[in-house]
Amino acid sequence: MEHCVPTLGAQCLMLQTGKALSLLNASRQARLHYAWIIAAVTFLVLLITAGIRATPGVLMVPLEKEFGWTSAGISIAIAINLALYGLIGPFAASLMNRWGVRRVVLCALVMLVVSVGLAAKISSLWQLIVLWGICIGTGTGFTATVLAAVIVNRWFSKHRGLVLGAMTAAGATGQLLFLPLMARLIERLGWRSVVFTVSGAAAIVFCIGFLLLKDFPKELNLHPFGFDARTDESIEDKRALRPIEALRRVSSSPAFWLLAGSFFICGASTNGLIGTHLIPACHDFGIPELRAAGLLAMMGIFDIVGTTASGWLSDRMSSRYLLFAYYALRGISLLFLPFTLAHGHSAQNWFAIFYGLDWVATIPPTVRLASDCFGRQNAGVVFGWIAAAHQLGAALAAMGAGLIRTYVGDYSPAFWISGVICFLTGLSFLFTEKPLQTREFSSRELSPSSVLASES
Repeated sequence: MEHCVPTLGAQCLMLQTGKALSLLNASRQARLHYAWIIAAVTFLVLLITAGIRATPGVLMVPLEKEFGWTSAGISIAIAINLALYGLIGPFAASLMNRWGVRRVVLCALVMLVVSVGLAAKISSLWQLIVLWGICIGTGTGFTATVLAAVIVNRWFSKHRGLVLGAMTAAGATGQLLFLPLMARLIERLGWRSVVFTVSGAAAIVFCIGFLLLKDFPKELNLHPFGFDARTDESIEDKRALRPIEALRRVSSSPAFWLLAGSFFICGASTNGLIGTHLIPACHDFGIPELRAAGLLAMMGIFDIVGTTASGWLSDRMSSRYLLFAYYALRGISLLFLPFTLAHGHSAQNWFAIFYGLDWVATIPPTVRLASDCFGRQNAGVVFGWIAAAHQLGAALAAMGAGLIRTYVGDYSPAFWISGVICFLTGLSFLFTEKPLQTREFSSRELSPSSVLASES
C-alpha cells in the first residue's frame, strides 16, 4: 500500500501532463500561422508598388498639357519602366535566395520612396525617363510578381494557388484601384500631389515590412502552412538555379517558350495597352479623366475576384483550359473595345467588369505550370524569366500604342491587333498538351551539388 499512493500520483501527473500537451497542441493549431501574416504584408507591398507603376497612366494627360510632351515621348519612359520591371525579376528571385526576401524588399521600398518623391521636381523629358523609367522601374522590379511566387513556395504547402491568386490580385489591383483617387487629386491639387501621396504610402509600407517580414518559416521554428512530412519536402535547404543558369537550361524547353510567349501577350494586352493607354483613349472619345480612372478602378475591384477565383480553379482544373478561356475571351473584348467606348456608360461598365475578371487571371495557372515543369525550388527564378517576357510585351505595347496614337491619331488599330493576337494565343493552349506535361528537370539536376557543379 505504501507504493500505491506514489504510483497513483505519478499516473495522475502523467494524465494531467498529457492533457496539458494536448491543449497546447490544440492552441498552436488554432493560432494564426505566421504564413498568413507574411502573405498579408506581401499583399501590401505588391499593392503599393503596383500603384506606383500605374501612376504614369493618370499623369500622361497632365504632363502633355503642362510640358507639351507627346504620347510617344512619355511612352518611352513607361516602356523602360515596364521592361526593367520584368527583366530584373529573375535576378530579384536569385537575390532573395542569397540575401533574403526581407533585405531585398526593404531596399527596394527605400529606392521607391526616394525616386517617386524626386519625380515631383521633373521639368524635362529626360528626367522623367531617368526617374520613372530607370529608377522606379528598377525598384518595382525587385517587388514584382516573382516576389509572390517566392513567398508562396517558401511559406505554403497547401492553398498555394489560392494565396498566389490573392497576391496577384494585389499587384494588379494596386495598378487600378488608386486611379480615381489620383485623378481627383490631380483635379483639385495638381499632378504633383499624387506623386507626394504615393511616396508617403510607400514609406508606410516600408515600416510595416520592417516590423513583420521574415525570410523562412524556420526563423520562427515553423514549417510552411499545411506542411506534411510524409508527402512534402522543405525547399529551405535546396539551392535554386541562378538566373543565367536557369535561363540556359529552360531555353531548350518548349514549355518555357510557350509560357513565356503567352505571358508576353498577357503583358501587352494588360499593363502595356489598357493600363497605360485606356485613360488617353477615353479622353479621345470625350470621356472625362475621372470617369476613365473609375473604369480602371472597377477593373481592379473585379480583378480581385477573378484572380483569386483563378487561383482556386488552378488547384482543381487543368491550367491549359483555364488559359485558353482567359486569352480567348480577352481577345474578343479587345476587338469590340473601340465600339464600347463610343456607346455610353453601360457598355463601358460591362467592359470594365469583364476585363477586370480576366485582367491577370492568367498568373495562377501559369505559375502552377511553371512549378510543375521546373520544380518548386526553381519556380521563383523560372517564373521571373516568364514574367520578364510579360513586361517586355507590356513595354512593346506601351510604346507601340503611343506611336499609333501619335501618328495615326486613334488607338483603335492597337486594340484590334492585340485582340486578334490574344485570341490566337488562347487557341494555342488547346494543342500544346504534351510540352506542358513534361517534367523538365530531374531531381538529380535540381540537387545542390549539381547546381554547384554547373557553375564551377
